[in-house]
Amino acid sequence: VQLQASGGGLVQAGDSLRLSCTLLGRTASRYTVAWFRQAPGKEREFVAGISYSGSSTHFADSVKDRFTISRDNANNIIDLQMNNLKPEDTAVYFCATDTVPFSEYGVGNIQSSDAPEHFESWGQGTLVTVSS
Repeated sequence: VQLQASGGGLVQAGDSLRLSCTLLGRTASRYTVAWFRQAPGKEREFVAGISYSGSSTHFADSVKDRFTISRDNANNIIDLQMNNLKPEDTAVYFCATDTVPFSEYGVGNIQSSDAPEHFESWGQGTLVTVSS
C-alpha cells in the first residue's frame, strides 16, 4: 500500500483546512489509517485515526471537537477536516496505515493503534502552517 497526502497550506487562526490521504493498492481498505503530525524539533504525534470499516475513530485530545476524519473506501481516500485551526497545529501532517489489518478502535479483538511504531506506508507529508 502506498499513501499520498495532500491539502496542506497557509491559513490563519480560526480557519479550516481539509487534508486528503489517497491510498494506492488493492488491500488498502483492510487497514486503519491515521494522521500524524510533526512540528519542528518535536516528536511525531498521533492526530486522528479511522478503522478499516470506518465505524470507529480516535482523536488526540488536542484536536478533539475541532477535527473530524472520514474515509471513502470505494475511492480509497481518507479525509481529515480541520476546523478552528490554531498556531499550535502548525506541522507536517502524514498519513499511514496500521500494520494489522481489520482492526478497530475500542471494539473487537483486534485493536487499532495510535503509536507511530505500529504504522507503516507513510506518505510524504503535507505542510500545514497556521498564522496567528
